[in-house]
Amino acid sequence: MPINLQKGQKVDLTKGNEGLNSLMVGLGWDVNAYDGGSDFDLDACAFLLGENGKITVSEDFIFYGNKVHPSGAVDHKGDNLTGEGDGDDEQIMVELSKVPANIAKISFTVTIYDAEARRQNFGQVSNAYIRIVDKSTGAELIRYDLGEDFSIETAVVVGEIYRHNGEWKFNAVGNGFSGGLAALCAHFGVETA
Repeated sequence: MPINLQKGQKVDLTKGNEGLNSLMVGLGWDVNAYDGGSDFDLDACAFLLGENGKITVSEDFIFYGNKVHPSGAVDHKGDNLTGEGDGDDEQIMVELSKVPANIAKISFTVTIYDAEARRQNFGQVSNAYIRIVDKSTGAELIRYDLGEDFSIETAVVVGEIYRHNGEWKFNAVGNGFSGGLAALCAHFGVETA
């Protein structure tokens, strides 16, 4: 039985789950009835962050254009261009034992591709969630359903896993940003051209 979290709640991941190493982070969403003429292309990303909350090198930004971290710790399984179908729309694999020592946390985000030009925002998205699954057993450990708290935002920090006293924990963040991926990149120290 997974732990269902509310915004801001934190829970132990590895404490009490001895041997937990391989995680599947599933992100999903539905698009409300929409007549804008363009598909909704939501993109999941992961930012591997140092103690200062910023990436340490550009390769710490994992997305559809850079799917695998050099350490092998994080592996984005690909971009779902429409969000059609049930279940996870995008998945990111995490190997905790491979996360470099200088990485304090991994933030998982979802952005709307080309949101401004397509006049799209998270107010038009429903049933968004993040879930953490133990890959070795297939058991869903944690689930956080975002709710309908967003209107004009085009990017959301959904959740993060972070180190705390030698263990890994999960934080249900749920913070929205206007400005899409560029705003997230600026927040996490990614230089964009």
